[in-house]
Amino acid sequence: MSTKILLVDDEKDIIEFLQYNLEQEGFEVITANNGEEALKKISLKPDLVILDIMMPKMDGYEVCNEIRRRKGFENLPVIFLTAKSSEVDEIKGLETGADDFIRKPISPKKLIARVKANLRKNENLNYDNKVDDKLIIGPLVINRDKYIVSLDGEELFLPRKEFEILDYLAHHPGKVFSRETILREVWGTDIFVVERTIDVHVRKIREKCEKYPDMIETIKGVGYKFKGFE
Repeated sequence: MSTKILLVDDEKDIIEFLQYNLEQEGFEVITANNGEEALKKISLKPDLVILDIMMPKMDGYEVCNEIRRRKGFENLPVIFLTAKSSEVDEIKGLETGADDFIRKPISPKKLIARVKANLRKNENLNYDNKVDDKLIIGPLVINRDKYIVSLDGEELFLPRKEFEILDYLAHHPGKVFSRETILREVWGTDIFVVERTIDVHVRKIREKCEKYPDMIETIKGVGYKFKGFE
């Protein structure tokens, strides 16, 4: 069975150009011209989404947020393809739960490489889930198989990257990790995002775990460690 890609962009020529190149690599491509159409086609269960940001009806940020809210799509890789170029835009995109951020114009070879890198990362995650599906530390329960985090018996909503950062740190309690290491372990070596992304994600994790704000400790000038519930 071929890997299925949902390609979303409101520019017809970009859709046709990228669809042709993806299909040449053996991918099955589903297309959508706006955010509302993309959300309807999510029901076709693509393996990855390539999503433009500036679109009519719903922009890419809104679409990605909605995808992440839907049960069963927590792990679906989402790549933003956009003409926006500022670090603020990249941070906003990653905050919504996107896995990668690619700026236009882009060569087909580069896009294919990033698509394959994200698919490999997702396959490795699914394999790890089967090997080790649950971690319990005090009031914290991380279920990697179901992608669920609960604290004091209350389920928390964590987008994919927030989940993976918490999961990674919690599996190595007391160990200090630099931002660079966390980026490499969570995003992989083939995907490039700014180190400030880690700070944003940790802040959002802390907000959701408000009863235990010191669960993840900042090590000034270095990075972060999972302190736990001392």
